[in-house]
Formats: sequence, structure tokens, C-alpha cells
Amino acid sequence: MSQLTEQIHSSEIGDILENSLNGHAPNQDDCLRLIRSDDTFLMGITAGHLTRKKFGNKASFVNNIILNYTNVCITDCKFCAFYRPPEHDESYTLTLDEIEARVKTGWEMFKIRQVLIQGGHNPDLGIEYYEDSFRMIRKKFPQVGVHGLSTSEIDMIAKVEKSSTKEVLSRLKDAGLQSVPGAGAEILTDSVKEIISPKKIKTDDWLRIMDEAFTLGLPASATMMYGHVESDNDIAEHFSKIIELQKKKNGFMAFIPWSFEPNNTLMQHDGTVTYGAGGIQLLKMISISRIVFDGLIDHIQSSWLTNGVGMAQLALQHGADDFGGTLIGEEVVSCTGSRSTELTDKRIIDSIKQIGYSVEERDNFYNPVCIH
Repeated sequence: MSQLTEQIHSSEIGDILENSLNGHAPNQDDCLRLIRSDDTFLMGITAGHLTRKKFGNKASFVNNIILNYTNVCITDCKFCAFYRPPEHDESYTLTLDEIEARVKTGWEMFKIRQVLIQGGHNPDLGIEYYEDSFRMIRKKFPQVGVHGLSTSEIDMIAKVEKSSTKEVLSRLKDAGLQSVPGAGAEILTDSVKEIISPKKIKTDDWLRIMDEAFTLGLPASATMMYGHVESDNDIAEHFSKIIELQKKKNGFMAFIPWSFEPNNTLMQHDGTVTYGAGGIQLLKMISISRIVFDGLIDHIQSSWLTNGVGMAQLALQHGADDFGGTLIGEEVVSCTGSRSTELTDKRIIDSIKQIGYSVEERDNFYNPVCIH
């Protein structure tokens, strides 16, 4: 019996890890046990094995820009340092010409394959603003995928238009929207949302809008923002709800756990959260994500944006298979003073090769573009 096998058998979570290695997914109680365990090392070994079994020693990334088209927002989320209320001196909304210029620069300089479009909940923007933007991008830059708008932004547009969220999604898809990012999930329990984002949509609305997107043929990513006021039970419930929807519709392409960055937020100012979750918790969440979603959601992103390149390299060995995007032009996390909010493709390629992995550049749908 190998030393690793002995370690797994002697671990308090050994039965869960052994079942995972044999293709049996953990249930919600098992997930809670993983969350409460300190055996991050064995979770990482197990998750890394599951990842290499599927992808080998290879990691992917996407050349992209992030288009934070407006910082005007009326939801006042306590975890956000980016938003400004309407009429604020520092508020902005990009024009169609400015959007085109940014995408053009991204394509000409970086050969981007995706534009990630996210912003504030701006009550002055009707659906035509988004339709015009998406049509322009798809017409002038057909190689660039449009990955846009959180469920809560979709809900905001529906309120402005006095329409349904499904109708909004349908119109946006017709205009060029190709996939939906997972933002707005935070933690999928309303008790947490009442504390950190009381004006945003509730858990059932997030799940419903994602379900509607899948019904219309729009795939999505799922996210989790941890490291604030959530409990272990909240995290387990979050995983469970993602699993349930994925089993129903199979629409999630990837899962991205990312840690809350408290700097310059209301939650830091009022003393609710004074420091971030740190690297060990990142590796734990990445590992659990791979174990929980194995066979359900193929791709787990490294979450370099709030944790840095070094931690992303470790994440690739603890269950992540995708580095994420270059995120040129990122303006949300940068408002917290985070040290690295955009990367070049060379920096990502070098970082992946440093750990002995081959590098696959991908498109918006995780299809390979080229091998570096």
C-alpha cells in the first residue's frame, strides 16, 4: 500500500476522497465535511489527480478584455468598491464608439477571443444600448466571443424595459450575446445576500435566469465569492444548488471560486471583514470544486485575479485546469487596490510552462485555438 493510500485511509475525509477517485460524487453532507476539514493537502492531491486524468498536464487560458461599460449602479453592494451612484462626479458610461475602440484595440494588439462585458445596474440604460453594442462587436469582430451581463444586470434591464428576463435574454441573444458570466451569485443563500447585497436579486432569481439562458441555448459560467460572512453550510448549499441546476440543464461550462477582496469596500469600513481569505482557502475551494463537480462541470478556473499568479500556478495543481483570461482593462477588482488585475498572454503562458504544463489557448466556449 502506497504512502498516499495510507494517508487517505487514515484521513477523516478518506472515504469521500476514495469515493471521488472511484467516480462517486460527494453528496451535500460530504461536501460540508470537506469544507470543515483541514486536510487541504489530500484534497489537493485528489483533485489534482482527477484533473490530470481528464486533461493531462495541460492548462488553458483565453485572450480577452473585460469591458466594464458603466460604474453607475443603484444596488449599493457592500462588497463592491467599483460602483458610483447616478450623477456622481466619478461615474461613467461608455459610448458605442468607446466600446468599439476598446474591442478594436484588444483584437489588433492581443488577438482577443472574448470580451467579458459587465458593469453596474444603471437605470438609464435601455436594452437598445446592449443590443447595439453586441451587434457591433459580432459584426466588426466576428472572431471575438461576447460573454456578457450578470443575471442581476439582466434583471435590471428587464425592470427598465418592463419586460421579462427571458424576453431580455432572447433579444440579447439575437443581437449577439453568446454566453453568460456567473457574476451575481456571490453565495446562493438569501441570508447572506440580505447582508452583502440586499438590493440585488435573490437566489431563486439567479437560478431562474440561468435556467432561462440555458433554455435559450446560452451557456454560462458559475461563480462563488467566498471569504466574507458566509458559513460552511452556506458554501455547501451553494455547491448543491449549482449541482442541481447543472444536472437539470447542463449549461455551465466552468466554475470559478474567487475570494472576496475587502479593501475600499463598505464591509471593510464597517468592520464586517478586515482581511481576505488567503491562499490556503483558495486551494481548498479549488480542490473541493473539482471533487464536487467532477463529471458535471468540466472546467475549474484558477482565480488568479484576486490571488495572484503564484497562487494560480498552485491552483492548477489542486484541481483547476483553466488559468482564466488576460482580463485586459479590468476596473472592478482594481478598485480594491489588488496588485494584479490584468495579464498579457505571454505572462500566462510562461506561468503555466513554469510548472511543467503545456498551454492551450482557447476561445469563448473552451474550444482550443492553438497550443503554445
